[in-house]
Amino acid sequence: MHLAVFDLDHTLLAADSDYLWGQFLCDQGLVDREHYETRNRQFYADYAAGQLDVDAFYRFSLAPLMLKSLAEWQPLRQRFVEEQIRPRVARQAPELLAHHRDRGDLLLITTATQRFITEPIAELLGVEHLLASEPEIADGRFTGRLRRANFQAAKVSSLQAWLAERAVTPTSITAYSDSRNDIPLLELADRAVAVDPDPTLRAHAESKGWSVISLR
Repeated sequence: MHLAVFDLDHTLLAADSDYLWGQFLCDQGLVDREHYETRNRQFYADYAAGQLDVDAFYRFSLAPLMLKSLAEWQPLRQRFVEEQIRPRVARQAPELLAHHRDRGDLLLITTATQRFITEPIAELLGVEHLLASEPEIADGRFTGRLRRANFQAAKVSSLQAWLAERAVTPTSITAYSDSRNDIPLLELADRAVAVDPDPTLRAHAESKGWSVISLR
């Protein structure tokens, strides 16, 4: 069995779903736009530079979810996916996913963006299996705390744990990502593919002889 592993933001999507969610919250008047946009932009820049303070970022990004119950968030999340995500699926991403499905591969999305945002996006893309950062939920409400991050090297340990839980040993792994933050994941794969990569990943991919493609 062959495993195909996909990063989500700026890989299968031509955008960052977490950043877009923050903008959506601003547009809905659920957070103070000036304050939220300033911090959101800074966190995004830190992520792109490989310098993200993960704990501070998740405290910031999960705090607004405490405003409503999980049930109250559901219709807003659906609107977000339809209005903001569907138009931003990378142009050639469906074809790539179909290629792996047609080969009989097992498909998995792994993302640092938290599950509440990314679960319906995986469904939109037709990918059954998802590893994401996990927000804590108690009594039908978000607590504002994170149960588990899925970022940088943690993507490797999460993937290994996921495979072990299912007693799955792939014959080979192909991994796709755009980001320097996913170099540990790409190093794990038998075939690593840099997708519309940032400059650091592009240089690393070229030095390793990895494939470099565009899905846009």
